[in-house]
Amino acid sequence: MFIDEALIYVKSGKGGDGMVHFHREKYVPRGGPDGGDGGRGGDVIFEVKPGLNTLAAFRHTSRFVAGDGRNGGTNNKYGRSAEALIILVPPGTVLHDALSGDLIADLTGSDQRFVICKGGRGGRGNTHFKSSTNQAPRTAEKGEPGQEKKLRLELKLIADIGIIGVPNAGKSTLLSVLTNARPKIASYPFTTLTPNLGVADVDDETSVVLADIPGLIEGASQGAGLGHDFLRHIQRTRVLIHLLDGLSADPLADYSQINAELSLFDPNLASKPQVVALNKIDQPEAGEKLETLKAKFKPKKVTLMGVSALTHKNVRELLLTATTRLAETPAVQEAPVKPVYRPQEDGRQFEVKRVGGHEWRLSGAGIERASAMTFWEHDGSVRRFQKLMERLGVDEALHNAGVQEGDTVFIGEYELEWKE
Repeated sequence: MFIDEALIYVKSGKGGDGMVHFHREKYVPRGGPDGGDGGRGGDVIFEVKPGLNTLAAFRHTSRFVAGDGRNGGTNNKYGRSAEALIILVPPGTVLHDALSGDLIADLTGSDQRFVICKGGRGGRGNTHFKSSTNQAPRTAEKGEPGQEKKLRLELKLIADIGIIGVPNAGKSTLLSVLTNARPKIASYPFTTLTPNLGVADVDDETSVVLADIPGLIEGASQGAGLGHDFLRHIQRTRVLIHLLDGLSADPLADYSQINAELSLFDPNLASKPQVVALNKIDQPEAGEKLETLKAKFKPKKVTLMGVSALTHKNVRELLLTATTRLAETPAVQEAPVKPVYRPQEDGRQFEVKRVGGHEWRLSGAGIERASAMTFWEHDGSVRRFQKLMERLGVDEALHNAGVQEGDTVFIGEYELEWKE
């Protein structure tokens, strides 16, 4: 099944916890701290796999969580870092932030990789907190939490040549004749509900990728008839074969309508090179109007070809003409879209908010991360967190807001009691 959009949730792994431990050995009564560091959490990485051409893999799996790092051990042993979680996607996959709509990455290159969420760093063991005044530190860090995102994946097919036209113009039949594709074909409008890809061999050394784009109707640029879903697949093509229905009442009007929809959706689409062909000339009605239509297209500087996808008449010539235009068009005529990079939140910033009569919520990226990395069962770690609160000005801010002895302060998932 062809699926070109998906909503997924990704989360990198948490870092392993550092360890509080002291060396124990016979005849060494006061061994020093030897708690090891935790391992790094696993990254979440998108990787382009050339053989894929759909997002169907995300139809039943929409949650991707990398593994956590292992905890540190005794004798300064480091915890094992978790392996990265690799998510395979087809070429042409675009990643958007599902909440803000911002573009994050455009994955087009073969085997291209993009780290969407970095794994949390491992917490430090108590070895790191030894000093001349504190030779037996009962302080360590928990691993850093992983990052998480909700993403909208969008696939834009990467094809050399796109076949466009009104419904029932014969695009799928032409694709099946030119390539090894086997699309579903029938003689009624909107038979093709999904784009199809095929590879055509031009000669022993040259092959091109063609995409059959489902029939476009009036209003497609505003989303009519799934217009938005189909038009984006044309954006990456370099050349278009514009196939006209020889049995249509007015093929010239169909031609103008399709080009108008392309311009409304993306002005760059209308400037793409087009090879225009009238299909079904094996039918007397279409064959009789071919010469008249050629004369009407001439003022538009368009050379109209006559083909029959059903009988294969002139389809080879059509492919060669499109391939020639392809060789003359080295770059994709697509408006550059750059990812949105927003400045990272300052880790020192925080907000104090009263959430009840004697309850307060302390929020901020840095302070919440620090609370998650604190061993609350170790007095040394708690004192270290308290010093951080003082250094950041949190104590003063809470006093100014009116906090009282015994009030509850929430930080992330933790609930603390305020004491003077």
